Amino acid sequence: MTKKITSAIAVAAAVALMGTGSAQAAEIIFGVPGAHSGDLASYGLPTVNAAKLVVEQYNAKGGLLGMKIKVVPQDEQCKPELATNAAFKLVSEKVTVALGHICSGATKAALPIYKDSKIVLMSPSATNPELTLSGDYPNFFRTIGRDDNQGKIGASFTMGKLGAKKIAVIHDKGDYGKGYAERAKEAVDGSGGKATTVLFEGVTPGAVDYTAIVQKIKQSGAEAVIFGGYHPEASKIVMTMRKRDMKIPFVSDDGVKDATFIKVAGEFAEGVYASGPEDYSGNPLYHQANEAHKKAFNADPGVFYPQAYSAALALLNAIEKAGSTDYDKIVKALRTEYVETPVGKIRFDERGDAEGVGFDMYQVVKGEFVLVK
Repeated sequence: MTKKITSAIAVAAAVALMGTGSAQAAEIIFGVPGAHSGDLASYGLPTVNAAKLVVEQYNAKGGLLGMKIKVVPQDEQCKPELATNAAFKLVSEKVTVALGHICSGATKAALPIYKDSKIVLMSPSATNPELTLSGDYPNFFRTIGRDDNQGKIGASFTMGKLGAKKIAVIHDKGDYGKGYAERAKEAVDGSGGKATTVLFEGVTPGAVDYTAIVQKIKQSGAEAVIFGGYHPEASKIVMTMRKRDMKIPFVSDDGVKDATFIKVAGEFAEGVYASGPEDYSGNPLYHQANEAHKKAFNADPGVFYPQAYSAALALLNAIEKAGSTDYDKIVKALRTEYVETPVGKIRFDERGDAEGVGFDMYQVVKGEFVLVK
């Protein structure tokens, strides 16, 4: 009796697995790992929205390669330890491609899992140079520039446009923030005496009080601050500086160029500079993507939305041009086939960087980030 029951259960399980396999084979699974909750959700949720809108367009036309596309988000809060779990879950879901992760540290932690599973991962926002320059991850692509370029832009702007000769460079010790800060420091120290780094130090993310680092900045005699990291720490540091009547310029990266920074820092955000993806407002597809978001979600799209929308288009275009969900064919298509996107007509070089994308500098003016001409 027990054997018969066991056999029946085994057969039922086999049928269930066959059914699951058939369902998976009949659809393209589009993974979207990123920060969908927590302090950095404002970075990740626009990517989910972008994926949904692009996939909806394809599905409205019958899908891709005769299959419907299914968006499968995975939240990891931009935390490396959660990012690996998210990656394993997406692999178990048999994802075809993945759009994410959002933060460089989380991306770096999860990338080996996708690589081993031969899954293409494309980030709209992970800017750490080594993700592509190391050559370790042929499955990784991105629709945003690298921090070796962004750090140089921040340093050049601070030395040139702002005329600072003594610069404090601080960071949040993470792969992204520290990487940006190191590149900025290299540019300052390599300026031929035009400027010098008078302080280079990391701060602890999530700390309640940053009085100590602000005091060090003041004692260093710095004429400007360059910060590498995200908006939670930047807002606290800026607020502490301004409350202590330190009015020197504060220059940061695309991790700070976010409406949440302005919301948290309030009046103290005024005048802060931050680099971000270059201005694509002259591109009709940029406006179309923004309008699609407003119509669908009754809200303006958030940070990295154009890059995420572009990445979704690039991934699905590659599958379409490849005529297959085969990993090698998708990779080849990404490197050889151009696609029109909100960030321009792009394809990817051998390292995985999108050709032609870069950064601009922005400043908070009357409560909004505006392009510095």
